[in-house]
Amino acid sequence: MGLKHKLHRLKEKYKGKKMAPAFNALHTFLYLPNLTTHSGGHIRAADDLKRTMNIVIMALLPCLIFGIYNAGYQHYLALGDIQAATGFFSPEFWSMENFSLGAWKVLPLVLISYGVGLGVEFLFAVIKGHEVEEGYLVTGMLVPLIVPIDIPLWMLTVAVIFGVVIGKEVFGGTGMNILNPALTIRAFLFFAYPTWMSGDKVWVSGAVESIGQPDAISGETILGSLAQGNSFGYDIMDMFYGFIPGSVGETSTLLILLGGLFLIFTKIGSWRIMLSSVLGALGMGLIFNGVISAEWIGENSKFFSLMNTEFWQHLLIGGLAFGIVYMATDPVTASQTNKGKWIYGIMIGVLSVTIRVFNPAYPEGVMLAILLMNVFAPTIDHYVLQGNIKKRAKRIKVKTI
Repeated sequence: MGLKHKLHRLKEKYKGKKMAPAFNALHTFLYLPNLTTHSGGHIRAADDLKRTMNIVIMALLPCLIFGIYNAGYQHYLALGDIQAATGFFSPEFWSMENFSLGAWKVLPLVLISYGVGLGVEFLFAVIKGHEVEEGYLVTGMLVPLIVPIDIPLWMLTVAVIFGVVIGKEVFGGTGMNILNPALTIRAFLFFAYPTWMSGDKVWVSGAVESIGQPDAISGETILGSLAQGNSFGYDIMDMFYGFIPGSVGETSTLLILLGGLFLIFTKIGSWRIMLSSVLGALGMGLIFNGVISAEWIGENSKFFSLMNTEFWQHLLIGGLAFGIVYMATDPVTASQTNKGKWIYGIMIGVLSVTIRVFNPAYPEGVMLAILLMNVFAPTIDHYVLQGNIKKRAKRIKVKTI
């Protein structure tokens, strides 16, 4: 008897009972639902929620694999055990030692994210008697990519439970939430456990354990260094490739760019939101570069160091590029109208750079920018639609006269 047949028998056995959603979820996760329509007219398409989620996960996998290698690379580089990588395909980076350490650190984050998150989803499905939704498949992959490498697993567990319950289930589940669940989880971690989400010891594996030792490991990010008024010692290509400390999957602008192009090609991610967010960030960076003066730099170097950062470098440091491609484009929490997407994206880019410049205590502003615009997305769409209605009403009056 095949697995599919066994699962189908279990599904029929528990049909109509409390645990039915759990068995239905397992069956439809592995196989296509055996459902067909018999009446009425229907639009036939090859895409569905599960296939959409799988495409996004495919776009995220390169960032995950790179993040695993980078975790080991940053650790051994900080210890001085290896030389700095000289190119994207440098053997110093793509070594089994780097992969082994990175996998040991990153894979538990993935397991906790999926295990706890899906567990909460299953629990709510059983309690409320509805089908388990596939929306968490992407959130479960995003969460381990946007946290520091050494985040304690119990903290991640608490945050995932909070994010799934408060960020999604209380609104009705997938498709009903107003905030991006992954960013809700990260926001909870930042405000509940700020010492584990910022500083110069959480971004490189082993740095926290080295506190107090004579040769302590330091892993300050570029944003953290700039926010303190210091310069960064990284090559531009290292920043583009991702050979820098940071959250697990946010460092490689190259792979994020390729992932964004893949999402645009498959028509899963909105190119309007991506392009407008980039334009908003670059435009705000240009404005800050234009208003800065040598006197301000000398008198307030710590506060205005990020203001003087080259406008295009904002896309290479921190999680701005990752947030624009993978979280600003969330179809549930983003604007739905075409004009609204342009407004929504521009505001994300503008706010991200503005928060970076004027808040040295928290230079990574893309999380707050996206969450804020998630709240305003329905309002943006409302006024866009009202504007279209008024334009049509005026045309009708002109034709009538």
